[in-house]
Amino acid sequence: MNEQLHRLSKLPLREDLQGLKPYGAPQIDVPIMLNVNENTHELPPAVHEAIVSAVSEAVSGINRYPDREFTALRRSLAAYLGHGLSAENLWAANGSNEVLQQILQAFGGPGRTLMSFPPTYSMYPLLASATGTQYVAGERTSDFSLTAESAAEQVLEERPNIVILCSPNNPTGTALAPDVVEAVYEAGNATNSIVIVDEAYEEFAHTGTPSALALLPRRERLIVSRTMSKAFALAGARLGYLAAAPEISDALRLVRLPYHLSAITQATALAALAHAPSLLANVEDIKLQRDRIVEELEHMGLTPAPSDSNFVFFGGIGNPSQVWQGLLDDGVLIRDVGIPGYLRVSAGTEEETTRFLESLRKLL
Repeated sequence: MNEQLHRLSKLPLREDLQGLKPYGAPQIDVPIMLNVNENTHELPPAVHEAIVSAVSEAVSGINRYPDREFTALRRSLAAYLGHGLSAENLWAANGSNEVLQQILQAFGGPGRTLMSFPPTYSMYPLLASATGTQYVAGERTSDFSLTAESAAEQVLEERPNIVILCSPNNPTGTALAPDVVEAVYEAGNATNSIVIVDEAYEEFAHTGTPSALALLPRRERLIVSRTMSKAFALAGARLGYLAAAPEISDALRLVRLPYHLSAITQATALAALAHAPSLLANVEDIKLQRDRIVEELEHMGLTPAPSDSNFVFFGGIGNPSQVWQGLLDDGVLIRDVGIPGYLRVSAGTEEETTRFLESLRKLL
């Protein structure tokens, strides 16, 4: 690694990228992998067959460029989300990371700032660096919560050009109340700030947890981003999307690469959306395992955070790195998020969840 860094230092790298490390969790081949919030359920056979058939059809015209506007996909995504949205309100890219990158390319850049509230998704500052946008870290309370009053005060003080609110938050798993989004949006009026609510894990939220989609009407600077990597079990397909006022998509057309969504990606996503009820049935099973993890961890004397996601963030660990290594030695990979006293585990299948709980119980 040192030799690699030495070679890199010889290149004329941008100053703001020097010394940075690329994002990435360990990819280790072990029996139980619960470290990157994947949907560990395999695709139902009918969905698998539908995707294979759709991709096969797409391949028959692979010598031609795909639909640059991915019109059918935007219509299908709008129908899935509901809330009175139409194709004009939808945009998609290769994973929600690229969606966020395009937003920063359009509304960020040199002389502009992006604000989020750590601990949160660690890609936000990296996306800021990649687009020459200054990153501003807001603050949460000691229990990692964020109130409307506190968030609004910080936005008023920092005057960022872009704010990202992650709900449910990664790595803590907790969802934000709508009043936090509303307060941040109002606080951003003075600087015409773009407000993004990253809802990558929204489908896993407890029943009755509101989505920021309901706040979109008459808020032209509000963006709700989603992904098909989690609930739809399409992490390998790379399809993220957003819902917003139509003019947001017009702005992103100025920075997107030509034909950025391949015909294969569009076909895969369309086939999956056509089988949404089948895929979301697995989501309900994952939620059961998540709640089971929370309950079992409490019985072990640990302190899991309330989770509206497909993972559990838990504290009470004296030596997180030692526990992480002990689990790994037992064939179970979870995530050390670098927060003292805390670890994070994805909710897997019933069998995977059992293996994790049994292994952790032995270590403790």
